[in-house]
Amino acid sequence: MNNFKNLRGTVDLLPDQLIKWQNVEKIILEQLFRASIKEIRTPILEMTELFTRGIGEGTDVVSKEMYTFLDRGERSCTLRPEGTASVARALIQNGILNKPPQKLWYMGPMFRYERPQAGRQRQFHQLGVEFVGFESLRSDVEIITLAWDILEKLGIKELNLEINTLGDNTDRSNFQKAFLEWLKVNTNSLDLDSQKRIDKNPLRILDTKNVQTKKLLENAPRLFDFLSEKSLKRYLNIKEQLKILKIPYVENFNLVRGLDYYTHTAFEITSGSLGSQATVCGGGRYDNLINQMGGTETPAIGFAIGLERLILLAGKEVEENRATDIYIVNKGLQAETLAMDLSRKLRNYDLIAELDLSGASFSKQFKKANKLKSKSIIVIGDDEAIKNEFIIRLFNNNNSENKEETISLDDHIKLGNWLDENLLLKRSSINK
Repeated sequence: MNNFKNLRGTVDLLPDQLIKWQNVEKIILEQLFRASIKEIRTPILEMTELFTRGIGEGTDVVSKEMYTFLDRGERSCTLRPEGTASVARALIQNGILNKPPQKLWYMGPMFRYERPQAGRQRQFHQLGVEFVGFESLRSDVEIITLAWDILEKLGIKELNLEINTLGDNTDRSNFQKAFLEWLKVNTNSLDLDSQKRIDKNPLRILDTKNVQTKKLLENAPRLFDFLSEKSLKRYLNIKEQLKILKIPYVENFNLVRGLDYYTHTAFEITSGSLGSQATVCGGGRYDNLINQMGGTETPAIGFAIGLERLILLAGKEVEENRATDIYIVNKGLQAETLAMDLSRKLRNYDLIAELDLSGASFSKQFKKANKLKSKSIIVIGDDEAIKNEFIIRLFNNNNSENKEETISLDDHIKLGNWLDENLLLKRSSINK
């Protein structure tokens, strides 16, 4: 029999690892909730044309990285490589564009056929936020601020914001003509990947990682010099507002992002803690995407954050696991039934109540409770079951018994008072 293994570029997330994942997600969701951003969920599987039209055939994502196949109906299907195109499709299909502007978020698995490395897998998880129907430059500032605040809240260090503007369609068209002329003259000096992009996606050459090409590009035309007065004013106002909000930034005129649908604002947030793979968050404005996909002209801006990289970078505060509040030690047929009923009641108090299901000796069950560092222990044996009561013991910080009380299973008031005094109030004061 063969030993089955996961596919390269996919990983199993095990219970102990997921503690940190869940804590990171909780902090993110709290920030999104406070900003009045609503969730949207789209299918993992989409028609391939959605991405070829939405992202662009000349992009690396579409030309090299997508997981695409024919289904049994001979339809070309693709596992989603990113979330924005799917959100745009959902808004168009469900008639939501006719409603007021939407602030939306999504979170889930994406798929790209890339070389696996730290913080980057072929199946990866992504948080995305999309502001749809918002044209004001204030929405650009708000979404950059939201991304920055989420990363700071997660305790990520050495954050750096890079911004650029890609102008509108006319600006980009004028720049591209001049840039293509320059590329023709300098083709032989470019690296091979950049040479291949000249006819497919010349703007992506600006984002090259090749050292020689980057040096050569210092003498190339700059998109910034082709901005209209309106585009330039918009960009200058965004920078001014970021200064007022005390969010530091640097300008990167070669920042074009990897997808074709961006216009005006483009930004990335990097972390010096991540080495060469420094990008944690990327986003920008895409005012033409929804119209390209068959919808009405709708301004929009968004960002995406890879969760695997967040997990690598998040501060130690998100690693903490909430300890078991009550461990229920029980033995004997009647005692086990009563313990089951009691565990359900305790969970209604928002307590972590773990019921021992082993049927082992009391001493072994006590050892398990100690190993879990449970704050308290309930004991129900045959004697307690006959009297319809239980013993509850509180432990101090040294895990030695500190307080014990016997409570009737029917005395809900006494139980509630004991929990309030010994567990719930203590936990709430810690959370403050």
